[in-house]
Amino acid sequence: MPRCRWAGAAVVAWLGLAASLAAADRPNILFVFTDDQAPWALGISGHPHARTPVLDRLFREGAWLKSCFTTTPVCSPSRAALMTGRYGTEVGITDWLHPRREPKHGLAAGTPTWPRLLQQAGYRTALVGKWHLGLTDAQHPTRFGYGHFYGFRGGGTRPKDAVLEVDGTTVKVPGLLPDVLTSEAIRWISREDPRPFLLSLHYRAPHSPWLPVAEEDWEPFAGLDPTLPHPDYPDLDTRRVKRMTREYLASMKSVDRNVGRLLAALRSHGLERETVVIYSSDHGYNMGHNGIFHKGNGHWVLKNPPPAVPNIPRGQRPNMYDHSLRVPTAIRWPGVVRSGLTLDQTISNLDFFPTILAIAGVSLPPGTQQRGRSFLPLLKGEQMEWQNDLFAQYDTKHQSRTSMRMYRTRRWKLVRDFLNPGRDEMFDLRKDPGETSNLLKKSTPAVQMIRDRLSDKLVARMRAIKDPALSRQPAGKPKKQTRSTR
Repeated sequence: MPRCRWAGAAVVAWLGLAASLAAADRPNILFVFTDDQAPWALGISGHPHARTPVLDRLFREGAWLKSCFTTTPVCSPSRAALMTGRYGTEVGITDWLHPRREPKHGLAAGTPTWPRLLQQAGYRTALVGKWHLGLTDAQHPTRFGYGHFYGFRGGGTRPKDAVLEVDGTTVKVPGLLPDVLTSEAIRWISREDPRPFLLSLHYRAPHSPWLPVAEEDWEPFAGLDPTLPHPDYPDLDTRRVKRMTREYLASMKSVDRNVGRLLAALRSHGLERETVVIYSSDHGYNMGHNGIFHKGNGHWVLKNPPPAVPNIPRGQRPNMYDHSLRVPTAIRWPGVVRSGLTLDQTISNLDFFPTILAIAGVSLPPGTQQRGRSFLPLLKGEQMEWQNDLFAQYDTKHQSRTSMRMYRTRRWKLVRDFLNPGRDEMFDLRKDPGETSNLLKKSTPAVQMIRDRLSDKLVARMRAIKDPALSRQPAGKPKKQTRSTR
């Protein structure tokens, strides 16, 4: 072999060895993602009936992000923001993807995602569970950085004997869905492979339908008379809310039990200390709070819901309540993130993109646009400046038609509906954390001053991301309130 060719081969081999060593120093990443889970549905949050001992321990063993939010309180745009670090309007996904109305709509091919960047950096990657970012082959999870996929592309499937995609083939898989997905996740991480891994385990629980669950998960709730958050809400269908609460908490217990199986598998394979475990959800959930259940596309749970109004059918209550936006989030990283750490800074799902890259030691390619901020220094206990305001957006298209935009500070929240200005709301979160009193029903100068200041900040954020909702209403001050939002 000529000397120059031998030298070139040696350099290539050295680079390959260096890359392997660098990859070996990188932690594994296990991202457990639930569906429709509210932070209140955990024992550690103080719920009197929740049975989540495994998750409670996980939240105590690492960092508990108490003020973590999604930027859109519904499935698909929340997941798009998580994957891309960009708002739903920027990637063309502003409501949940309806399989019949928009079968070809989804995340555009070539959109940068953090799983793809980790895969390119040497991580072996897998998604087990729910995708909900497109049904076509061009929108398949393997096109966005997941080397292995086991689950379902759409938004839903059965809680038992689900139809799943397994090795590229659609088959009915017997068993309870959380158990089935966890077993596949355990099987995948058990493979012998020297590379660090990224495993995204996306449960569908506790999304409805909540039943059936395993008998051991149902037993604590079978005869429960649950405490309700707003039992005196006028005309509340108390019986229905109590039934749904029992089923929802049983579904959460099934998640807790299966996360316990997964964490036990990490320990048994000696992977616990070298694996970052991230736990979160796509959005929160209401269960009788303010008279509704569900998420941002909420439903009244009243015996006699308010009548329909233009763009809002009877029974619907689109909203940007904190119970819809806030997500339960914990990060455990042994030896790096101290046990018992609580973070009160306002963090959004956009921030996972740069944070996960920082955890993995992967650089953001030049020209890649994303809106998040790395909160890794906060996880390490370092001091840093942090902006705690939050901007969120939601265009409902299916059950109702709205164009809601929200700006939230530590104390105040303004919600504007650019299609239905009479629905605008403002809350004093310090005095009214349950968001029960819409201050825009009052016309005091102090309320108007705060409203105008928040509206200016909201519109500035919309302009920065070229939010198309600005064209639906003049971008000045909010119009005077014209009807109640109850």
